[in-house]
Order: sequence, then structure tokens, then C-alpha cells
Amino acid sequence: MKQTSKRLISLSLVILCVVSLCACGGKKESTLNADIQSQAEQNAIGLVQTIVELTDSDIENYMNSGDEFTENAMEAWEGSKGELGAFTEAGDVTTEYDETEKKYTVTVPAKFENADSNFVFEFDKTGAPSTLSVEVQYPKSVNLQRAAMNTLMGLGTVFVVLIFLSFVISLLKYIPGWVDSIGKKKQAPQDTQERKTEVLLSEPEELTEDVSDDTELIAVIAAAIAAAEGTSTDGFQVRTIRKVKRKKW
Repeated sequence: MKQTSKRLISLSLVILCVVSLCACGGKKESTLNADIQSQAEQNAIGLVQTIVELTDSDIENYMNSGDEFTENAMEAWEGSKGELGAFTEAGDVTTEYDETEKKYTVTVPAKFENADSNFVFEFDKTGAPSTLSVEVQYPKSVNLQRAAMNTLMGLGTVFVVLIFLSFVISLLKYIPGWVDSIGKKKQAPQDTQERKTEVLLSEPEELTEDVSDDTELIAVIAAAIAAAEGTSTDGFQVRTIRKVKRKKW
């Protein structure tokens, strides 16, 4: 019985050792360099303390320094400086190492009068800074206020668009009348031309009728003159008929 217990204990220890060895063998060797990490953290804190003390003229000068990281850092700080206010204190630094890209991400929290922020630095595997971003941590009251403003602006825009569409739709009822007026204006010259043509066509008929009436009148007058003179109508010819205005006595 005792020998069986010893064998079980020995077997358990062997299995435990094998599992431990496998776990150690399967673990990836980290290339994190503690010295570079410490140096990156110190550089990040020093950069934050330097950046927050810069004046507007200093920022403008550094913007034209020609160094990529410096110009990037000045742009990030210039975009957030007005919202944060005066610098109060820096918090505890946190560092993350990316095994794939071989870079250190150092975050330095900082407190200001108006809001808190995080200065996020990226250092390459040699400890040289590459980028900086300033993440402003707005309080909940500011976030709620901004959300309310965005909501109001969205609703206002929707109502303005709806009012404009309503105005456009209300004008649609005038379009048929406008189209009809344009059609009438275009049709008026054609009607006038048709009327002129009708008048011209009707004039010869009136002239013919008038001529026939004058012929009959001329014949009657000629016959009356011939009877009064005791002659025939062959001896004279009536060419014109003219009304003579006589004064009444």
C-alpha cells in the first residue's frame, strides 16, 4: 500500500515537471529592455513638463524646426492647449510594449484647470520618440453638453430642410399657370397671323360684292338719265358715282 502511494506521488511529480518544462519552452522570449523602458518614461515626463511651459511664440518656432517629431508634438499640443488651461500636475506613467512593431507606448496623465488629458508617446526600440498625441479627457458634463448641442443642431437642420421642402412644394401649384401663360404668349402671334390671313382672304369677296352693287346702281342711274334725256344708254357711260353735299336752306 505504501509503495503504491509512493509510486503515485512520484508519477504526479514527473507529470508536473513535464508540464512545467513544456510551459517554459512554449513561452516567447520578450525583447523588452528595462533600461530603454525606464529611459523612455523619464524622457516622456521631461517632454511633458517642457511642452506645457511653452509660449505661443515658442510653439511657432518649434513648428518650423524641421524635426518630424517636434513638429508633430507641437501640432498636437497647439490643438489642445486652449481647452485645457493651466497645467496642474502629472500623474503616474504607464508603459506598454508592442512585440510585433517593437515600440514602447508611454502614457503620461496630466491634470489641468479645465480638463484632464493623456500625453501618449511612442518610442522606437532604441528609445527615440516618434509620435505624440494629446488626448483630452472631457468631464461628463461637457460630454453631455456637447451631445445636447449636436442633437439640437441635427434637429434644427432637419426642420430647416423640411420647411424648405414645404416651400418648394407650395410653389408647384403655380407651375401649370406659368406654363399656360407661356403657351398663350407663344400662341398669340400665330392667332394674329391667322386673323390677318382670314381678313386678306375675305377682302376680295367684299370687293366683289361691292363691285356688283355699284354695277347695278350705275345701270339704274344710267337708265334714269337716258329716260330724262330721251336717249338710250349707248350714248353715254357712267364712270363714277360721287355724293354731293348740299346745304339745307
